[in-house]
Amino acid sequence: MISIQTLLVIFIVLILTLSWKGYSLYRATLPTPILKWDVANEENTQNIDHSLWQEILAKYVYVNTNNERAFDYNNVNLSDREKLTYYLSVLQSIDPRDYRKNEQLAYWINLYNALVIDLVLTHYPVKSIKEIGDGFTGPWNIIVANIANTAMSLNNIEHGVLRPLWQDMRIHYVINCASIGCPDLLAKPFTSKDIDEQLNAAAVRFINQKKSVNLSGKTLIVSSIYDWFSLDFGQNQQALIYHLIQYAKPTLKQQLQAFNGTAEFSYDWKLNGLTVGLYSSNNATTGQVGEQLISLQQSN
Repeated sequence: MISIQTLLVIFIVLILTLSWKGYSLYRATLPTPILKWDVANEENTQNIDHSLWQEILAKYVYVNTNNERAFDYNNVNLSDREKLTYYLSVLQSIDPRDYRKNEQLAYWINLYNALVIDLVLTHYPVKSIKEIGDGFTGPWNIIVANIANTAMSLNNIEHGVLRPLWQDMRIHYVINCASIGCPDLLAKPFTSKDIDEQLNAAAVRFINQKKSVNLSGKTLIVSSIYDWFSLDFGQNQQALIYHLIQYAKPTLKQQLQAFNGTAEFSYDWKLNGLTVGLYSSNNATTGQVGEQLISLQQSN
């Protein structure tokens, strides 16, 4: 029979383990630069080929009646699965430091998003990306790539490269975590030529969606992204609302300017897969709802 002292020790070890995991997860949200990647070759005018990623996005990104994008994980065929694997292997054979900064930015964003899709497909079916990994910290600390002989996790890419080296809050609007609450997955790759325009468009799109900013009367509910990464958005509500106003459309902009309450936070971790009543992906790149209803249902 287990003694009370033994149970107490087990309990303490469990608490310490969970506390360390929680601390590690929190630490992962702080932008800590991996200085190895803070190198660029601005004289290199070559572009990295993301055409394979374009083919996958064009085929499997759909738009629903709420004008939100979803990914059709359930119907990805073997050929496209192999295509994604090959695309990721090509990206991992590249040293991004050989390219100019804007080309690097597009590279890291496309890599991150493709790795997330690959992770979900590997473990599919799942109801949430948080089910992948240890069930507590999710998959973000799992080593998912090797770039220039450096093992990289999703957290390494986001918090060690993208956030600290670019210091652009719009980064949060273009990396997708395969969740309904996350900013929508863009239906085409990011490119160095269009990167600033794409960042702006993503900010406008997310901020004007209910899952990001839902203001009704005196109640303002905003995405938990603004809580988790408050360091990037000014660390107080006034700074956050000022940021939101910059990208809000006229009606929402007026509502935010008049708001004087306290914001609440919310986030939907359910998988951004297909459910009944989604529309053709043909118009996903423009954000327009397609004309033909496709009856597809994600497994529950």
